[in-house]
Amino acid sequence: MLRMDGYTMGIDRGSLVLFSDYQDGGVMWTGDGPRELRRLVEFSAPYKVPPVVQVSLSMWDLDQKHNGRMDISSDMITTEGFIIVFRTWGDTRVARVRADWLSMGPVGHDDDWDVH
Repeated sequence: MLRMDGYTMGIDRGSLVLFSDYQDGGVMWTGDGPRELRRLVEFSAPYKVPPVVQVSLSMWDLDQKHNGRMDISSDMITTEGFIIVFRTWGDTRVARVRADWLSMGPVGHDDDWDVH
């Protein structure tokens, strides 16, 4: 649980197409076996500490002849951003994927003092 004491809460969100591999014959569409894609996301403003991040699939386009196997998660969360990790495996053919994300955590306030 993230507890925030005396801080202003910041919430940031976004949506991005991770890939469209059917257009150019990319590995998610033509490959086989374990495949992974990582995309950097930068927050619109920094948090005081690494925030809580939720990532979800908001669009996926799959080949109907193969099983749909997908995993999406966040990794390397910092005060400035994080990495979206998309994985598939086996004979799954993924044409394209869009991911939505939401981050929440404490942020600075204009009235905060920076005393060193």
